[in-house]
Amino acid sequence: MTQRFDSRVRPAPGLDPDDDSVLEINVETVRRWLVEFLRQEIAVQRGFSSIVIGLSGGVDSALSAALCAEALEPESVHCFMLPYRSSDPRSLDDAHEVAEALGTPRRVIDIAPAVDGYLEKESGPGAHRTGNVAARVRMAILYDQAAGLGALPVGTSNKSERLLGYFTWHGDDAPAVNPLGDLFKTQVWALGRAMGLPLSVIDKPPTADLIPGQTDENDLGVTYRSADLILFHLLDGRSPAELVDAGFPEGDMRAVTARLDATHWKRRLPTQAMLSQTAIGESYLRPVDY
Repeated sequence: MTQRFDSRVRPAPGLDPDDDSVLEINVETVRRWLVEFLRQEIAVQRGFSSIVIGLSGGVDSALSAALCAEALEPESVHCFMLPYRSSDPRSLDDAHEVAEALGTPRRVIDIAPAVDGYLEKESGPGAHRTGNVAARVRMAILYDQAAGLGALPVGTSNKSERLLGYFTWHGDDAPAVNPLGDLFKTQVWALGRAMGLPLSVIDKPPTADLIPGQTDENDLGVTYRSADLILFHLLDGRSPAELVDAGFPEGDMRAVTARLDATHWKRRLPTQAMLSQTAIGESYLRPVDY
């Protein structure tokens, strides 16, 4: 069974919308634990000696790559930059800077021909559909490159994105292993800073990089700091009404809870009809499946 530990620095104090100490983690302990998790999961449990990862130029993929480089060896971490024609050229520069700093092999694959080859036959797909197609093409490429290299795909989605449904189902949230899935975005920033990731990657506004000027926080309608605090307390058993009464902004609460409730299905495996008592993923669970 998967080993767990409480990464919080100290027990959560009372409700306070200005107190983000509840999100503080012991960065050194978390770093060592995630490195060991990756080493065990990739090399010991699955028998792989190398991984592939998509480097977007953002802090999440940079942190995942850094953890993998420490868990394995830098030369075993194959970084792929997969820009689309609307991607900001600075994102590619930042991705190169990360790979250079980590000493990992890297390769750029332009996904525009694959994405546009499909979308050109569609009528006005819009930015949302284009983004989803691009995300799924990227993951398909990573799995194919992994097959060619005999490597395992490692993911980059953080807990905030996953809880808010801000990802593409079977796209960027479909890796074999994800070291960041239980870290809120603010915790990713803290760990990335502690591990010495380039400031150009840590300090820039997070973005899906589909439309010029687009940012995650504008799309979500709430800052990651506020969303993380709300999500933390909701997961800790508090109700939205309790949080609003304690002073948490009602608009932020609505933005977070609406996304949390509407995207529950995205955090589960495909729903299947049960015809027996041994349905896989429902009743038929070996210890390793829990």
